[in-house]
Amino acid sequence: MTTKPAAAAARATVYGYPRQGPDRELKKAVEGYWKGRVGADALRSTAAGLRRANWEQLAAAGIHEVPTGDFSYYDHVLDTTVMVGAVPARHRAAVEADALDGYFAMARGTQDVAPLEMTKWFDTNYHYLVPELGPDTVFTADPAKQVAELREALGLGLAARPVLVGPVTYLLLAKPAPGVAADFDPLTLLDRLLPVYAEVLADLRAAGAEWVQLDEPALVQDRSRAELNAAARAYRDLGALTDRPKLLVASYFDRLGDALPVLAAAPVEGLALDFTERAAANLDALARVGGLPGKRLVAGVVDGRNIWVNDLEKSLSTLGTLLGLADRVDVAASCSLLHVPLDAAAERDIEPQILRWLAFARQKAAEVVTLAKGLSRGTGAITAELAANRADLASRSNSPITYDPAVRARAAAVTEADARRSQPYAARAAAQRAHLGLPLLPTTTIGSFPQTAELRTARADLRAGRIDAEGYEERIRAEIQEVISFQEKTGLDVLVHGEPERNDMVQYFAEQLKGYLATQHGWVQSYGTRYVRPPILAGDISRPEPMTVRWTTYAQSLTSRPVKGMLTGPVTMLAWSFVRDDQPAAETARQVALALRDEVNDLEAYGTSVIQVDEPALRETLPLRAADRPAYLAWATEAFRLTTGGVRPVTQIHTHMCYAEFGDIVEAIDDLDADVISLEAARSHMQVARELAAHGYPREAGPGVYDIHSPRVPSAEEAASLLRTGLEAIPAERLWVNPDCGLKTRGWPETRASLENLVAAARTVRGEVAGS
Repeated sequence: MTTKPAAAAARATVYGYPRQGPDRELKKAVEGYWKGRVGADALRSTAAGLRRANWEQLAAAGIHEVPTGDFSYYDHVLDTTVMVGAVPARHRAAVEADALDGYFAMARGTQDVAPLEMTKWFDTNYHYLVPELGPDTVFTADPAKQVAELREALGLGLAARPVLVGPVTYLLLAKPAPGVAADFDPLTLLDRLLPVYAEVLADLRAAGAEWVQLDEPALVQDRSRAELNAAARAYRDLGALTDRPKLLVASYFDRLGDALPVLAAAPVEGLALDFTERAAANLDALARVGGLPGKRLVAGVVDGRNIWVNDLEKSLSTLGTLLGLADRVDVAASCSLLHVPLDAAAERDIEPQILRWLAFARQKAAEVVTLAKGLSRGTGAITAELAANRADLASRSNSPITYDPAVRARAAAVTEADARRSQPYAARAAAQRAHLGLPLLPTTTIGSFPQTAELRTARADLRAGRIDAEGYEERIRAEIQEVISFQEKTGLDVLVHGEPERNDMVQYFAEQLKGYLATQHGWVQSYGTRYVRPPILAGDISRPEPMTVRWTTYAQSLTSRPVKGMLTGPVTMLAWSFVRDDQPAAETARQVALALRDEVNDLEAYGTSVIQVDEPALRETLPLRAADRPAYLAWATEAFRLTTGGVRPVTQIHTHMCYAEFGDIVEAIDDLDADVISLEAARSHMQVARELAAHGYPREAGPGVYDIHSPRVPSAEEAASLLRTGLEAIPAERLWVNPDCGLKTRGWPETRASLENLVAAARTVRGEVAGS
């Protein structure tokens, strides 16, 4: 490959890096701080050490410009809220009294003050805290965190680039504050916000920043002309500043569409764009607008959201096409590496042949460095790396792990009738009411109960050989007995076994399905201190034997009340895994659905009358562009119906969704044809109930009345008030009473108190309904 001027100066960079540390040191320090075991100074010291280790690791790998500001104790959008001074009124006193405690109060709430709402960061499984804004919002600059972290990196002798959430995306992600009219548009605050960004940029320049990156991923979504004009105005004004660093505007997760010419024309020094498969259209679109003459282009050619090795030759071809479209072309991952685990080399239990197919954050940084080297020096400089990469790709494509003829034949034989219940909902509902005999406003939980230290210790002891399988199962039986006894005494109507045997709602099933791989250290941040280990969907999927029947039937033997069978749905099994990229997602979803269908049918055969198939990721995985959504929703809803379509009318099918904006998918929720759906609603004050009513949703629903992502215990009257709001949208004969989500992350004392209040609230409102 002949080196061109734009390539000669090619550098390697990334937009962000995993925050937690190799042994989740950040999680342990933050949770220790919450419990009073770790002091504020010790927490800050741990955080500084993790930042330093990340930067030094990246620099040693060959990354020329490290990111700063991407590190967070909880969430980078919350950090932006602090940076621009948009602290909600109810949290100001706490923040003024102690900035760190006030920060965590916004994230988690207190017994007296509710936290900020939490929802998904675009179509990822990362959750951000939603800014609350109104016409009276006054922004004030507080760039202390961003300036301090930049100085830390510069003090190590590193080239560093602060990374900030851009002003347009920040406002587009915000919502009206409590008490503000629902139709208030936060984007109307742009002219008020831009001077604050100007002040932050000036402070960063004074601290030594040559470049600052402003992330605008919201611009890859469908945007109105007014929103695009706002983006043009924002970067016209910021670009016109004289006291500022060079500006690199970044967007990722999809194609930019109409926003690309807006950003290309902006008076900024560079753009960072996604050029992976999901955003491949950016390549031709950039050529159509005439490229970026005189500007820097950072090309995201390494997938920052999946864990498969990069096709280096394909990426080099893309980079070669980009030469000539910009004054300088640098190489990066497509987005922050926050979304992948830290280091594949830590995985000792994965076969070496398969490990060659995987690239976590460290490996992706190395790929970025290799590509930058190949771009700037020519492919002759990376001959060995290219040869090894070709061998890795061939090993995967030719492996029997990826292909099972029996699975493919079964999936190909599926008919439309397989994905439909035998009777319509109205007939099923009557049969289920007669069979289950539940009261008005039936109470239940979402599935999991607290995962105690004793349970985690028992699992660790089993893995280490300190106890045998019999001893472990005795502990699980005792936990199920306790959970069932508590639910009966509390007065819940439909019980769960509590899932004490499950490590994670996806991993537990992945470990029992053929075609999945599990990691030991592949932790990825979901929200705050909640980390998950997404399994790797590497090959064709089948179920060798039942996965949940044993413990569900054991729990049912302890009570005369119905016990729900609990499964994770096919879309969530894909969304919360690292999915194979060598076949369409629809085909993979169908394979997973058929494996789960076998489990549903076995649960029913063993006497389970209520089966919940959770799909919290259905909205999360919705494509960012409206034009791509119908095809996705078609295969996603078919996969759910294929999972549940084989049961008898008398068997009640539940599903559950949480922490997403549901208004966009109400029709799809209807098309799932579940008998009951439970949804997050506490933080949004029953918004989803109103959305279901507006759609004319005809089935039963349980909008949550207990926010389980906060340690506070809602009072019985608070839960009753939410129920009354729910009754304004959903008739009593179709309204269920439940928490927002599973209780795995909560402690037993708050769980007991909250569920007792929930049942008391249901009884109170039940009496009110009967009386009226």
